[in-house]
Amino acid sequence: MARRTHALTGLLAATALAACATPPGGLSPADAPDSGATRDNAGTTAAPPATDADPAGASASPMAGHPAVAPLSRTPPLEPAAPETLGSHPDQSTALDHAPPADADDLIAGLRAGFSLPRLERPEVMQHVAWFERHPAYFERVLNRARPYLPHVAREVEARGLPAELAFLPMIESAFDPFAYSHGRAAGLWQIVPATGRHLGLKQNWWYDGRRDVLASTRVALDYLEYLHGLFDGDWLLAVAAYNSGQGRVGRAIRKNRAAGRPTDFWHLRLPRETRSYVPRLLALARVLDDPAAHGLSLPRIAREAAFADVELDGQIDLAVAAELAGIELAELQRLNPGFNRWATDPDGPHRLLLPADSVTAFRAALAKLPPEARVRWQRHQVRRGETLGGIAQRYKTTIGTLQSVNGLSGTRIRAGAHLMIPTATRSAAAYPLSAENRLASTQSRDREGRARSDYTVRSGDSLWTIARRHDVGVRELAAWNGMAPGDTLSIGRTLVVWVPEGGGARAGRGSVTTTPGGLEPTLRRINYTVRRGDSLHRIADNFRVSVADIRRWNDLHGQRYLQPGQRLVLHVDVTAQSGG
Repeated sequence: MARRTHALTGLLAATALAACATPPGGLSPADAPDSGATRDNAGTTAAPPATDADPAGASASPMAGHPAVAPLSRTPPLEPAAPETLGSHPDQSTALDHAPPADADDLIAGLRAGFSLPRLERPEVMQHVAWFERHPAYFERVLNRARPYLPHVAREVEARGLPAELAFLPMIESAFDPFAYSHGRAAGLWQIVPATGRHLGLKQNWWYDGRRDVLASTRVALDYLEYLHGLFDGDWLLAVAAYNSGQGRVGRAIRKNRAAGRPTDFWHLRLPRETRSYVPRLLALARVLDDPAAHGLSLPRIAREAAFADVELDGQIDLAVAAELAGIELAELQRLNPGFNRWATDPDGPHRLLLPADSVTAFRAALAKLPPEARVRWQRHQVRRGETLGGIAQRYKTTIGTLQSVNGLSGTRIRAGAHLMIPTATRSAAAYPLSAENRLASTQSRDREGRARSDYTVRSGDSLWTIARRHDVGVRELAAWNGMAPGDTLSIGRTLVVWVPEGGGARAGRGSVTTTPGGLEPTLRRINYTVRRGDSLHRIADNFRVSVADIRRWNDLHGQRYLQPGQRLVLHVDVTAQSGG
């Protein structure tokens, strides 16, 4: 553990993760919050910390809560603090008492023996315990979804000697949905945002997103938690709080309390409202899991045995071919390997697949008999006059980099008459149910009660705000219907789905076509934001995933160049989550 912490310290020493915590998404409607806890960043007005909603959709972390990776000069790392200020506190000293597990193969029963976070009866914890008691179906639904992943996460947590409660953190982050995607662009079981993922070494490209890779994302998340544990002098509550809201924010809160002579444990820090709910929610979850019968609950049994095995490959393979070799459904293979965005593994790696443990032997035997050229189907394309490498890549649904790599091209210049070898899928696009394209299509086609579908083609000068305004819908609604985050960029020619209220109100744009009815509850919330020293319109827009133009319009700032500390702004922010690629 010391080696890993030291390595991460070196990796993060040049930066601090300034979190912008917002709810993770990508959850099914049954898992989505009614309102939930929202980001309380620098003067926001947040929703109540506990509602009659699934808490899995009510939190996020700096990995999950989409932090910006700030330069050292802007957010210095927390300096070591004295043990008496960052260490143990009287109300954190009682660990859970555990009965020996009745079934040695029952994973959850076995994990209870490793619960070591404090067992507290504080009101902040008990309100979440009460929520769990009122929603027994939540545990059934989410733990059944966790079956393929929890044994691996638990094994990693136990191997590092970490508190076993951390194995259940993805219940809060993503409801154990590896395809979860938040409106702040956080993805995967551990809800990691793009910038943090890249900073911590997670590869992200057209073919592959390491934030959704079960193995890679778990490794990075636990590395980061270990780092935070060391940074905050062995205090796990502060480490978990920093995972949620950012190490810089927690460090500043500690320094402020220390300077004022106040206690510096988690319960006395002034932290975002969402973080003040996040840590108690984990403690409440552990309390219920430790003795479900005492809370009137019965948990599904999950076997300790690994649900999958990691099989190394020596190159790219079509996922449909791999599923056939393993004798499993393609959708099952994609659920075990959610990091792969397309129809095949990334040609540049990682060259591995997770397979059901009982399918590995058959897969290896079948793969050994398969000629290398049959792992991916190749198509020979003759370049015609006027064609570009980018156009050819778009036509075959691949990337310029892939064409360059497989054809030995150092640039993008190609000549008419030349031949290119292009990897193509062995099945139709519809045959890959959990590819990024098909997940998007499923999101776009989901019926919305009381609304009619309109297809809109993006034109030059369009933004999500202008399109939403033209159709009288919310910006975050529009983004959610199209598997996007409000901060994602639009490309000219892209087709967006707009679900307008049936019977009128929308000002449909040119090229719009009304189709089927459907519906979605409004998700926008008005937030009052107090400008802080160092804020800018660009920084606030980035934090809340809105545009600078939006903020100017909402607050009539067209003639104002600078913001003043204490100035109040109105923001329209979605507090719920969404799914996407």
